[in-house]
Amino acid sequence: MKITIIGAGPGGYVAALRAARLGADVTVIEESEVGGTCLNRGCIPTKTLIASAEVLHKTRNAEDFGLDFSGSVTPNIQKIVERKNKVVGTQVKGIRGLFKSWGVTLIEGRGYIINPKKVRVTLKDGSAREVDTDRIIIATGSRPAQIPVFPFDGEKILSSDHAINPTSVPKRLLIVGAGVIGCEFAFIYNEFGAEVTMVEMMPRAVSTEDEEISALLERELKKNKIKLITNSGVQKVDVKEDGVVATLSDGKTLEADKILVSIGRSVNSKDLGLEEIGVNLGKRGEIPVDSRMRTNIEGVYAIGDVVGGIMLAHLASKEGLVAAENATGGNAEIKFDVIPAAIFTSPEIGSVGLREHQVREKGIKYKVGRFQFRALGKAHAMGEISGLFKIISDEGTDKILGAHIIGPHASDLIHEVAVAMEGGLTVKDIAHTIHAHPTLAEGVMETAEDVHGMAVHCPKK
Repeated sequence: MKITIIGAGPGGYVAALRAARLGADVTVIEESEVGGTCLNRGCIPTKTLIASAEVLHKTRNAEDFGLDFSGSVTPNIQKIVERKNKVVGTQVKGIRGLFKSWGVTLIEGRGYIINPKKVRVTLKDGSAREVDTDRIIIATGSRPAQIPVFPFDGEKILSSDHAINPTSVPKRLLIVGAGVIGCEFAFIYNEFGAEVTMVEMMPRAVSTEDEEISALLERELKKNKIKLITNSGVQKVDVKEDGVVATLSDGKTLEADKILVSIGRSVNSKDLGLEEIGVNLGKRGEIPVDSRMRTNIEGVYAIGDVVGGIMLAHLASKEGLVAAENATGGNAEIKFDVIPAAIFTSPEIGSVGLREHQVREKGIKYKVGRFQFRALGKAHAMGEISGLFKIISDEGTDKILGAHIIGPHASDLIHEVAVAMEGGLTVKDIAHTIHAHPTLAEGVMETAEDVHGMAVHCPKK
């Protein structure tokens, strides 16, 4: 079985390795670098910058931990970027090594589907070659949305791709969009010394999250002196010699040294030959697929950002596993009801399942448990007491409908609830499980107890 995968991001390279393990002859076509956006321009670069920002923050607050520290601590942007590049380079080398280990052929160039059994590759030197195949998996990902009012120049008008490679820290940074990407960069650049203002069209930051989580994050933005303007958009940007002037929807203007635009992403489905072979496309160019990642054309699968929907690296990887299984004769299927997500702000956010307003909209009778990080001894020992645990359950069955955490290590903690949901466990199952002390995970247990009004470390209501 010959399988050709176009794109080597977190969906494509994972699909390639699984298909190779299943005995397929796998070819991967990648025009940029293995790892895709996630590894080279997204998840890993931003988390590396965040790690530097966190160390900077802790060092600046060393006295809070009883440590005497003489002299000032300032970010060396060049060294921070060098470290980021080193981390990325190590991961890229790792993927290439895995390809070699499992006999996956990597062709560096741009793929174009001639028919479901043949792909043409334009190599980097301009020459072309053809690859015969039995199955095709499209994993071409997405890119920052390009909107005419924000012509990216890499100097004064930045995309997220530019923001991970700063040469200096602007004195004033205007971020358009207070979603996941915008909020993460707000905390990074704020810690590095920029005066950050965010403009968001929605009524709250990270509007895809639970309302209580958004409210808590907005409180932390305010504490960090990051200005947030909601219910407003940027209508026009004038580039000046010494910066930019943004005109908002209410006519007011904001001046900044640079603008970072983080208002969504566009799928990479153009110039792949999809229309020519009859692959259906959605209104935004996304490729519709079923729960087995099949397109409408037999033998052609699609995974990751290019299929639209939730754009998460780990979801792309799971879709890659499902596509690889099915392309090699299996019958795998993906469920979309238990997909954990993490936002690496300060504090972090972790979520899985339904938000409370979604439960209300569905008319489900439910219960909610809450627990504050400040009630945990471990949180006090760490010096990080801001945050909230929240679990939503079905009133009749006690099944978990959703969980939301904002606080230190929320991105890790949320997976306890995700596993419980995937396994069909109840809130009481979590509550009755002994949790080690002192840990942050105790907060998950206490929240489960609070659903039924039995949390030991909650004051009387």
